[in-house]
Amino acid sequence: MRENNKRAGFLDEVRGFAILCMVVYHVMFLLKFQFEVDVKIFFESWFSYIQSFFAGTFIFISGTVCRYSKNNIKRGAQCFLLGMVVTFVVALFVPQFPILFGILHFMGICMILFGLGEKMWDYIPAFIGIIICVALFVLTFNVRNGYLGFGELSIALPDMLYEARLLFPLGFRYKGFDSADYFPLFPWMFLFFAGGYFGVYVKNNQMPAFFYKTRVRFLAATGRYTIWIYLLHQPIAFLILSIIFRNSEV
Repeated sequence: MRENNKRAGFLDEVRGFAILCMVVYHVMFLLKFQFEVDVKIFFESWFSYIQSFFAGTFIFISGTVCRYSKNNIKRGAQCFLLGMVVTFVVALFVPQFPILFGILHFMGICMILFGLGEKMWDYIPAFIGIIICVALFVLTFNVRNGYLGFGELSIALPDMLYEARLLFPLGFRYKGFDSADYFPLFPWMFLFFAGGYFGVYVKNNQMPAFFYKTRVRFLAATGRYTIWIYLLHQPIAFLILSIIFRNSEV
């Protein structure tokens, strides 16, 4: 089976589009909660599903591109460290919007876990791995709400899990927990690992030809620098909006 070491341009484009959608969401968040602008349409219940879809797409592709990295443990440690920097900076300057376990913390832990167990994960055939991960994602989707599964097939989880304050990275939120950006390991890490198994097909050149072509260079370039875009867009957006609204008050 021939291994493909070229970047999958289509995935870069999709990831670039997903991070741009995340930027728009965060700008709307600032407008609503910091500058009190009426953009409630972005925070109605139906829109949360759209947000989750694009966040899930970003997470899935991030798992896929781990197949191209030579050192996911190092990448993960760097990503988690950047997440901690965000946590401390936000706590200093905008403590009303704490970030305790955001997307960078989550991605960093997943990359480390992927790197530590990469050989072990590969004992499971890619197709079976995807099925298992998707099933676990569905099973644990409501962990933050106190149960496994859905509807009549749900199982309530013990209260003690939600009383242990250190388990919030797993999705067990204690009473009063608040994080403006929150991506717990359950269920999202299973989507990340599903992407990792999907990456076997991508790297082995088993996907259609369009996966390996770049058509929208701007989106592809954006998809290659998602971490830096995530880090920089919020302070830049905050600065620009502060200037706009300060001038509008004069």
